[in-house]
Amino acid sequence: MRAADICINLIGLWYSITVAISYCVVPTLSQAESPIVVKNTVLLGPQLTPDVTNVSRDGGFSVLVNGKITWLYDDTECMNVEGLQSSFVSNTAAFASQPNKNVSIVEDFGVMMVGKDKHGKSEYAILADITVGTGGWIPFLQDELDFNKQKDGTERVAIWPGTSPTPISTTQAFLFAPLVYVDSKPQDPSKEYQGRGMALITITAPRSGPVATRQGDLIIPGTQVAFGGFAALLGLPSTESLQKVSSDRDVYLIGMTNGGLQMARVGLDHVTSYAKYTYFDPEALKFTRKPPSPSITDYRKIYLPGTFSSGSVFYSPYFNTFIMIYFNKMADSTFYIRYLNLDNPLEDDANWVKGGKNGTGILQEDAEALTKYAWSPEQTLFVSPTGKGGFNYAGTPHPSYFNRQYFAPSLYPDNTPDEQRKNDWYGSNLVPEDDAGGDGRYLLLSWTSQLRGGTNSGIYQIQLAMVEFDIVPTRPGSSLTSNKPGVAPSPTNGDNPYKTPQNMIPNNAETISSLLGYGNDRGYDFWAILRELGLLGGVIGVAFVF
Repeated sequence: MRAADICINLIGLWYSITVAISYCVVPTLSQAESPIVVKNTVLLGPQLTPDVTNVSRDGGFSVLVNGKITWLYDDTECMNVEGLQSSFVSNTAAFASQPNKNVSIVEDFGVMMVGKDKHGKSEYAILADITVGTGGWIPFLQDELDFNKQKDGTERVAIWPGTSPTPISTTQAFLFAPLVYVDSKPQDPSKEYQGRGMALITITAPRSGPVATRQGDLIIPGTQVAFGGFAALLGLPSTESLQKVSSDRDVYLIGMTNGGLQMARVGLDHVTSYAKYTYFDPEALKFTRKPPSPSITDYRKIYLPGTFSSGSVFYSPYFNTFIMIYFNKMADSTFYIRYLNLDNPLEDDANWVKGGKNGTGILQEDAEALTKYAWSPEQTLFVSPTGKGGFNYAGTPHPSYFNRQYFAPSLYPDNTPDEQRKNDWYGSNLVPEDDAGGDGRYLLLSWTSQLRGGTNSGIYQIQLAMVEFDIVPTRPGSSLTSNKPGVAPSPTNGDNPYKTPQNMIPNNAETISSLLGYGNDRGYDFWAILRELGLLGGVIGVAFVF
């Protein structure tokens, strides 16, 4: 069945799902009202993988570790020149090869020669000695290996990175990656992809290549919110924390649900203890011990109501505040952006006042500000061009490029002089540092493009673009409307979006699909759309184990 036919036949089912998230109509912010103004956008084309013959993969997230920008991918399939499969694994990783000569080129690892084409030219694939059931770059635990071996491809568990990792030093990062059960031919389509929880991965980057290490089993089951699945940030310890044991830093974990984003917090020292986790209550504006249900659709109980499928939150030294960039679930291939509005504190607070902490702005370590100020309304950042196979997905930012302040100063070794607490500049072939106009004025974006859609033979590719922001205008006043936690987004028309279901299927909607099957028995249907658009994100848990 054609992908478009699948979408048409299931519009009714989709419509019923949108009832639960119909309030995701959000207010927009014109560039005249916002400090964020896009001056120029440059399409850079596809990411280049010269180490392998042909590769089809999705995702595309990154982190700077040990002076190397490490890229992470979801399901990865390598093919020979005739399009026949050479390897297929759940996840792979690569280094940015020479990011100051060409930001598009990556260096893959675990590459093996798998044969020669008819002209005698050698052909190469990634992890050709590993099957999708036995792992990928991120290893499986023994029970997961046993399950995959028993099912022999009819069913499997997979690990997909899902978001960009979080540095905890200049040489190590962590990632909360979903462990997902995949049934390629389920009797019940709703059972094709089921979240089992989140695996905690630590990432290092020796010269020999990026290394992923599993840190124990799952802690939070798949019935809970996928905290950390959208973003994880480190911050200074909060004086309001319910934790009884002091911690040098707090971890703020943001997860997606059908109703929007939810937040949890835990001390970095206690990230392995689920009993230490606290959860942000948008009505009380404080953290409590009670975790929110993933099925909540009452906007008053949601940290940031809206619709999200991929993205991240990071500190921008150019705008001196936190930035959120994301794709929504409306299949419009559009990057959206919000900023944390420091002129709009959520409540009277002696420290967190208009203008930032103590009225002097915020720093990268001030992640607690995410619970003290309102997010700006949604505005369009960039509409990514689609491939022939359908709309794009997995849109995300990469703030390690064009930015010497990617790391918070506290992440450097204690004996590092203050003036040396800056990372190298990456992307000088496009924008030399002296011409940039400040760290973070330029931003690299990536997304997954469907070069060829279809129910059995989709081809996927990471695409890149660079955004240039305009000079920051006068900061908007506190009278500017912002989205506060637990506050309904204002309707963009005369109807109340909380009572009026909105059909979010665009007229040209196509099935969004990924390499989610085993070998050539790949299944692509409506539930693949749900997985890639993040509609299953609300029932994936998180594991925190160091």
